Amino acid sequence: MDSEPSDAHAPFLALKILVAGGFGVGKTTFVGAVSEIRPLNTEEVLTEAGRSDDSLDGVADKRTTTVALDFGRITIGDDLALYVFGTPGQDRFWFLWDELARGALGAVVLADTRRLRDCFPAVDYFERRRLPFVVAVNCFDGDREYTAREVASALDLDPGTPVVLCDARERESGKEVLITLIELAGGFAVPDAPVEPL
Repeated sequence: MDSEPSDAHAPFLALKILVAGGFGVGKTTFVGAVSEIRPLNTEEVLTEAGRSDDSLDGVADKRTTTVALDFGRITIGDDLALYVFGTPGQDRFWFLWDELARGALGAVVLADTRRLRDCFPAVDYFERRRLPFVVAVNCFDGDREYTAREVASALDLDPGTPVVLCDARERESGKEVLITLIELAGGFAVPDAPVEPL
């Protein structure tokens, strides 16, 4: 029986990742920053009718909101692609989460320390479904008032749930968050591979 050639390539692997969190935390920005393709988004203008549902505390400049999903793709190395799906943040769109979560390897829960309570529903959602997740603290303008350990304690995370500090606007920062999740959920190390420029 012939053995495999030593230079045989590993099969190409595509993984589905969710990016979740509260309203206005930066999910659309995160997906757009890491994506190597033009991201798909379903942003709609905030209206007066939704004002009672969409608290703008801490995000007073926000003018749009995701009403279904965001989608992007990033390729890492020669044999790994991540399909990244951003979830809507408002409670009234949560019926979409079960469908978006189907087949996902894991999730990134994006957190804003100015409104940390807004990510509790996402943390609870993934803990109940036993879907691996990392908490990524979106440090706006380099503002790092709290350490990863302090955020983990405030959210009462299960031991072993990673908390990483990131900037949702920066591609390399987002890539590090995704690699942390893959290593947690997949139980394997991602080779150090450059991300192709846009």
